[in-house]
Amino acid sequence: MSQGTKRGAHEVSKKHIEGIISVNRRGIGYLAFDPTAVKGAPKATEDIEIPNEALKGALNGDTVEVELTGLFPRPKGKVIKIAERAKEEFVATLETKEGKLVAVPADLRFYRPIQLADASKYTEGEKVLVRLISFDGTTDPTGTIALHLGRAGEHRVEMNAIVMEHGFSTSFPPEVEREAQAIEDDYANIIAAEIPKRLDFRESTTFTIDPKDAKDFDDALSIEVLPSGEFEIGVHIADATFFCVPGTAIDDEAVKRGTSVYLVDATIPMLPHQLSGNVCSLKADEDRLAFSAIFRMNKDGKVLERKFAKTVIRSNKRFTYEEAQEILDKQSGEYIDELNILRDLSRTMRKQREHEGAIDFGDNEVRFTLDESGKPIAITRKERIETNLLIEEFMLLCNREVSLYVSSLAKKLPEKNYVFLYRIHDTPKEDRVEELTTFVRAMGYDFAHNKKKPSAKDIQKLLKDIVGKPEEHLIRTATLRSMAKAIYSTKNIGHFGLSFEYYTHFTSPIRRYPDMLAHRILASHLSGTPITRHEFTNLEKMCLTASAQEARAVEAERESIRYKQVEYMTDKIGQVFDGTISGVTDWGLYVQEALSAAEGLVRVRTIGNDFYNYSQKEYALIGQRTKEKLTLGDRVRVKLVAADLAARTLDFELVR
Repeated sequence: MSQGTKRGAHEVSKKHIEGIISVNRRGIGYLAFDPTAVKGAPKATEDIEIPNEALKGALNGDTVEVELTGLFPRPKGKVIKIAERAKEEFVATLETKEGKLVAVPADLRFYRPIQLADASKYTEGEKVLVRLISFDGTTDPTGTIALHLGRAGEHRVEMNAIVMEHGFSTSFPPEVEREAQAIEDDYANIIAAEIPKRLDFRESTTFTIDPKDAKDFDDALSIEVLPSGEFEIGVHIADATFFCVPGTAIDDEAVKRGTSVYLVDATIPMLPHQLSGNVCSLKADEDRLAFSAIFRMNKDGKVLERKFAKTVIRSNKRFTYEEAQEILDKQSGEYIDELNILRDLSRTMRKQREHEGAIDFGDNEVRFTLDESGKPIAITRKERIETNLLIEEFMLLCNREVSLYVSSLAKKLPEKNYVFLYRIHDTPKEDRVEELTTFVRAMGYDFAHNKKKPSAKDIQKLLKDIVGKPEEHLIRTATLRSMAKAIYSTKNIGHFGLSFEYYTHFTSPIRRYPDMLAHRILASHLSGTPITRHEFTNLEKMCLTASAQEARAVEAERESIRYKQVEYMTDKIGQVFDGTISGVTDWGLYVQEALSAAEGLVRVRTIGNDFYNYSQKEYALIGQRTKEKLTLGDRVRVKLVAADLAARTLDFELVR
C-alpha cells in the first residue's frame, strides 16, 4: 500500500505491529514501534499515531494489533485487532444525554459515553462501576452496572471510586473472609503449636515505633547489650507467610492485589483485617510469630555477625514516632537507654550511607485534617523527625543484609540456583538528566557540570544545596521525576538511589506481596531447598506484576491527594495565596500553592497587558513589549478564580 500522493511519500510493505496502546483525552492513540523493522522508516521516528476513527474501540492500555498505513510526515496506523483489554470495569458518573442515562467514565481517556441497559433504578449524579460488554468503535460502547457506589461528591464514594478505577477492590471475597476468620478464631491453638519450633525472643526488650494512625505493625526492634559492649539488634518482621499460604483464597487475593493502597484517610489492605490488623500485626503484649534478622553490631554500626530465623516475639511497647521522639528529646521515659543506643547506631549508619552516596529525597508529602464528613479543613506538609529516620535505617539494614546473604550463597554455590527477588533502581536516563540539568540551571543551580550521567553524589549535593530555599519542594519533585522507577526483578543491578549493591524488600509483608515472596525464598534457602526452575520462571512474572501493581497503587494515592487538595480549595474562590511557579507552557503557568501544595493553572491570556512568548530553553514566559520574564521557581501571589472538583483542576490569576 502507498502513503498516498503527498510529497516525499514512500512505499511501505504491509506491516502488523502488536503492543500496548496509549490513548489521550482527545481519543487519539499512539503505539511505540521499532522503525528498523519497517522498510523505508527513518532511524529516529515518532510513535504510530492512530486517529479516533481507526481505534476500533481500543482503549488506553489495551494490547492491540496495528496495521501501519504510512510513514510520512509521521507514522500512521489503524487498529486491526484488540488482543487484550487492559481492564473490563470502569468507574463512571451517570449523566442524562438525549433523554436517557448514560455512564460517563471517570478516565477522560475513555472517549465515549457508555450506553446502559439497566439504569432505570438509578439517578443522574450517581457513581457506578460499569462492566464493559462491547465496543467496536463504530457505535457507542455498551455496558452493565456491576456496582453502585453512591452519590458523586461524597467523601467515601469518591475515595472508593479512585481505588476501583485503578483496579483494586474495597472488599474481600467471602471465601477470603471465611479463611481469615477461621485463622483468627483458632489463633491461640495455632501459635501454641508453633512456639516450640521457633527461636524465642519473648524475654528480649522489644518495641514498635510507627505512625500514630497505624493499624498494622510489620516490624519491631529488640536490643540487648552484650558483655563485650557490643549489641544484639533484632529486626523482627511479621511472619505473614505463615498465615498466607499459596493455594489458599487468602494468598490468591493477595497476589491479585499485590499491595495495600493508602488513601488520604483510609487504607485498602492487601490482607483481610483479621490478619493485617490482628494475628500478623506485632501488637504490644501479644505473642506473635516473626521472621527475624538478628545482628551483632559494634558502636560504629558495623555488622559483625548476622543470622535469620523464624521466631516468636512479644512487643513490650507500641510507640508512636512522636512519643519516642519526646523521650529522646527529654532524655527521660520508658526504654530511654535502648532508644538512645538505637538512635546513635542509626545516626552512624546514616552518615556512612551518605558518605557512600545515598540520596535523601526528603518528604514532599502533605497531611490532611478532615471533618466528620471527610471534607478537608486543613493541609500541612509532613515532617520527618529523627525517630522516622531511626526506623528507616534499621529497615534498610535488614533489607540489604537479607539480599547480601542470599547473594553470597549464590556466589559460593552457583550450582544450587540461589535466585532471589531484588528491589532494583537503575541509573537515570541521559535525556532525563538533560531535562533536570536545564530545569535546575534555569533556577540558578549548577548541576552535574558537563556530565552525561550524574553520580548519586551529584544529586545528593543538589538536594543539600536547596534545603530551606523556596524552590526546595519543586526541585525535589523534579529530581524524583528524573529518576528511573525502582522495580522488582530477579536480575540484580543494584539500587542507584540508595547506593546499595544489593537490596530487597523484606520488612513489610503485611502490606506488600514482594516482601512475602522474599520471606518464602529466604526460608527455602535457609532450609537448603532453593526454588525450582518452574518457581523461578513464575517469580520473574510476579516481579513484573508486582511492579505494575505498585505503580497503580501510587497513582491511586496521588489521585486521592489531588482530589482532596482541590476540594479544600473549592470554598476559597477569590482568596489570594502565595505560590511558586512549578511549570511553564505556551498556554500558561502552573503555580503550586505554598501551604497545601495544590497546583493550579494561570492561563496566559489572563496575565496582563502584553503578549507573552514561551521560551522553552529558559522555562519562562516573556512579555513581548515589557520583557517581563515569568520563570520556573519564581515566587508569585495568585488569586483562586475557579475550582473544578470533577476534573480535579484549579484556575489561578496572578496578583500584581
